[in-house]
Amino acid sequence: MRVAVTGGTGVVGAPVLRRLVEDGHQVRALARSDTAQQAVAAVGAAPVAGHILDTGALGRLVAGCDWVFHVAGVNELCPADPAGMWTVNVNGTQAIVDACARAGVGRLVHTSSAATVGERRGETGDEATVHRGWFLSEYERSKHRAEQVVLGAPSHLDVVVVNPSSVQGPGRATGTGRLFLAAARGRLRAAIDTYFSIVDSRDCVRGHVLAAERGRTGERYLLSGATLRMREALHLLGEVTGAEPRVWMMPPVLLSGLAILVEGVCRIAGRRPPLCRETARVLGFGHRYDGSRAARELGLRYTPVEETLARTVLWFEEEGLLGGRKGTKSV
Repeated sequence: MRVAVTGGTGVVGAPVLRRLVEDGHQVRALARSDTAQQAVAAVGAAPVAGHILDTGALGRLVAGCDWVFHVAGVNELCPADPAGMWTVNVNGTQAIVDACARAGVGRLVHTSSAATVGERRGETGDEATVHRGWFLSEYERSKHRAEQVVLGAPSHLDVVVVNPSSVQGPGRATGTGRLFLAAARGRLRAAIDTYFSIVDSRDCVRGHVLAAERGRTGERYLLSGATLRMREALHLLGEVTGAEPRVWMMPPVLLSGLAILVEGVCRIAGRRPPLCRETARVLGFGHRYDGSRAARELGLRYTPVEETLARTVLWFEEEGLLGGRKGTKSV
């Protein structure tokens, strides 16, 4: 197959790119910098120089392709420039849809987010969930709009959407992964006992490929293998490391108040806040997602969450991120 990828050096895009090359496809990837071009070439794909709004580069990227994976996007809370995130997530998506439509691409697989389902508090979201009508974050708003762009593509363009929940595994030390890292290092002092859903990074990659192979045109597939409370996740992490973290579970209202204080102080100091009201709102709300449709219709088999945590902590250790602490009981 002739395949093109955007976002091929990102947390999700890089392993998707490697998998496509390993599967024997002829793969091109958009690369906006010399470093990105070198990373793409290193895994055996052909780099196409340009950025997500470069019409000429996108045309060269997708020409003659059977599949295009649009993985590029900005995933950020408390962005310094929300307009920049909107430009990449929405305008960039429109640009790749237009390029694929012009080129007669066989199938476009769009990486959205589970956040776009917009479930209500306490509800388990799936592909049929009716959006609550308001947004927890600017990221959620931009990804929701980008998904609408894809699903509203010209009828001759075959599109499939994948909606990963929080992607965890080797290579991820941001988002929820940052909490896991702090806990594994014994440096997580406080958290909210909220619900969150995760998908193993390998399952996320397989879900993308299966969506290209088996997904139904115009459909969405949530990729989510487990839903946990923070307290439960930390207990499982303790079983992996041999030392359960002692973490104070603070009330969400306290985190919201702290976020307001931190934002105010950082605004006066002219610095970007490490915690903001948007982060507190997302954490306090929590998320629960049902990824069973991908299992039923695509044949995706999810990795047990205990294995995901063990792989993640082992990677922390191999990368020297644990500061001398042993990562797993077996090490």
